[in-house]
Amino acid sequence: MTAQDADILPDLLTSNLDVVFCGTAAGRTSALKRAYYAHRRNRFWPILHECGLTDRQLPANEFAHLHQYGIGLTDLCKVASGNDDELPSGALTPARLLEAIAVYKPRYLAFTSRTAGRVVCGNSAQYGRQHSRDETQVFILPTTSSRRGDKWWDTQKRYWHEFADAVRASRRSQKSIASIAVVEE
Repeated sequence: MTAQDADILPDLLTSNLDVVFCGTAAGRTSALKRAYYAHRRNRFWPILHECGLTDRQLPANEFAHLHQYGIGLTDLCKVASGNDDELPSGALTPARLLEAIAVYKPRYLAFTSRTAGRVVCGNSAQYGRQHSRDETQVFILPTTSSRRGDKWWDTQKRYWHEFADAVRASRRSQKSIASIAVVEE
């Protein structure tokens, strides 16, 4: 058995990704269903579509299709599941994440919880853009868990929209650069 075989959820990482979303750990439902953000009330899949990062709302069991949208997935903890406060001490592996980011070089790394983001960006990090890691721009986004309630989410999802605006602008810029390169050839 390899380390990856022991992972609760497989990384969805490859080269040429626009975004890698990184959570803290798989929740209990996600671990049981072997799919990222699988709880029926989790907002991850709806917000990806609402923000225009996907052309339809994908069900959690189709997470492997995200690479078609230039999106990858991982977690800071690969070997335990549950809420952030239930994870065993030492279960978070930021060095593994940073090594993967150095290898795959996505344009963006977006943490899907402030807890995960603070592990890498520091305890005082807030939502929004953080310091870049080499060529990768880093954002911390509010959790998509429904545990925080609808009223909280309604005031916080703007960070997701701002992030998606930055990703779309980057995509347009990359297309412009690519079309200029083709014309010059």
